[in-house]
Amino acid sequence: MAVNPLANPKGIKLLCELCQKPALIQCTKCRLTYYCGAEHQNIDWIGIHEKVCQLLIPLRTPIPFASGSEEERKHRKEQQKVRQKQMIELTRTVGQKLLFEGKYEYAIPAAMQSLKFSIDVYGLASIELVPSYLILGEACIGLGRLPQAEEYLSQAQWTVLKTPTCSNAIKSRLYRNIGLLYATQGNSKEALRQFADDIYHSSLEFGTNNISTSGGYFHMANVFFRQNKLDVAFSLYSQVTEIWFDHLNNLVDQRIQEPPPPSGIGPAQIASEKVEFDHLDEAQEAEVVQVLGAILELRENQAVQTPSTMCSIYFTTAMMHLVLNNFEKARIFGTKALESSQAGVTIEESMKNRIEEFLKAVDRLL
Repeated sequence: MAVNPLANPKGIKLLCELCQKPALIQCTKCRLTYYCGAEHQNIDWIGIHEKVCQLLIPLRTPIPFASGSEEERKHRKEQQKVRQKQMIELTRTVGQKLLFEGKYEYAIPAAMQSLKFSIDVYGLASIELVPSYLILGEACIGLGRLPQAEEYLSQAQWTVLKTPTCSNAIKSRLYRNIGLLYATQGNSKEALRQFADDIYHSSLEFGTNNISTSGGYFHMANVFFRQNKLDVAFSLYSQVTEIWFDHLNNLVDQRIQEPPPPSGIGPAQIASEKVEFDHLDEAQEAEVVQVLGAILELRENQAVQTPSTMCSIYFTTAMMHLVLNNFEKARIFGTKALESSQAGVTIEESMKNRIEEFLKAVDRLL
């Protein structure tokens, strides 16, 4: 429940966490965050505050100047900066995840938190602010607030232009978001040009067949699909599927390989150490669900379905579900992949064997 701000110390101007209007209510858990009303409190809670409520307490509590020695105060400041950087990473990841899930309204609070902490750590003119601007820009595009999106993207673009050392990764994300803006405005030609720049810079940073680059191919395919250039669109969708197939295949191999036997004899046996797997972060999980789900729907809605193509998207989707620990769905899509492989005369025997091994592994996990 919220409390009346009149209970707070006099002389302190309380502002809403989201809109900076005068605050009327307070979070009763951290007692450090204020809102203009219940609507903004709810949006912030769902978007990011639930995850960071208690983490904000040490970050927003001033360090007493006279407490401890100079060395101790310096250490506390360094620890504070470490926590702030961790908060930047957390809030950006959550914001990006919400974008992939289409929850644009809730992505804004996460992006705003990441922007605030980035300013505190790096200053107002730093390139480190750009990822936050991009999340805000993309959220506004999704909400149809295009003038506001243009403002955020212009700020991001200006910061990139005046930072010669800007990484290709940030440039890639900038061009992708500008491409999304043009695509939303119906300017397909300019959207494709921006997505091409996105792919170019992402390829320089990560490689042409990296999952970070696949998003540019996916958005470019969407533009061609809307233009009814289906051959080009589905060729790009296949490329996206292949990139995710390779990445997920590596993750699946780590999870289904037989564990090494325990060492020692009898009671003295020592179980092998728990194997650490590579994993997808929250944003990557949301991205693969969105991208493969969209491609699968498009493939299944086509009047003519090629067994080899369906086998690929079904098997990639099955591996995705295994990595996400949804073994029932992994089995369903693995079975569909096997059926498609048996219907396709051009599908290699090694692929069929791979799918069969996958299904056996899933059965062991169920």
